[in-house]
Amino acid sequence: MIAANPITRPAEGEYNPYYGRYISQVPGDDALDALDAQIGETLALLAPLDEARALHRYAPGKWSVKETIGHVADAERVFAYRALRFARADATPLPGFDENVYVPAGRFDARPIDALRDELARVRAATLALFRSFDPAALARRGEASGNPVSVRALAWIIAGHERHHAALLRERYGLGR
Repeated sequence: MIAANPITRPAEGEYNPYYGRYISQVPGDDALDALDAQIGETLALLAPLDEARALHRYAPGKWSVKETIGHVADAERVFAYRALRFARADATPLPGFDENVYVPAGRFDARPIDALRDELARVRAATLALFRSFDPAALARRGEASGNPVSVRALAWIIAGHERHHAALLRERYGLGR
């Protein structure tokens, strides 16, 4: 592993309170450690899936497992892009994104489960490389996304918490890992 600045837990005020529900789910005191460890856990959770099981929805109108995986990768890309912009001192306010538009447009159910697992792993590798490149000044920078202020370091914690949230749903509502 490449040595990097630890990404300490953000203070309230560095993120929209909505994201506190994700941040609070992340254990430890370094987002990099959490991001690095949890991708292996999530990929292990997804490893036994075959194509039929990956199309499972726990209720009508809910996302399939494949769609959930695609959503996690899409959201991570969006959050990491925000972090890149703000870390590079770009103060341009960034818009939100509508996951309920992205998921159907992503056509994740038409893709092989192996490709989605691989993509998720590669997105995380890129996220880790990006956040490891940030110095303390970059991690402390802030910008505006979806009409709310957010720090670069908070975005790392949001990414980790968002994945953790969806992995828990995959266990609880989709019955994975049993």
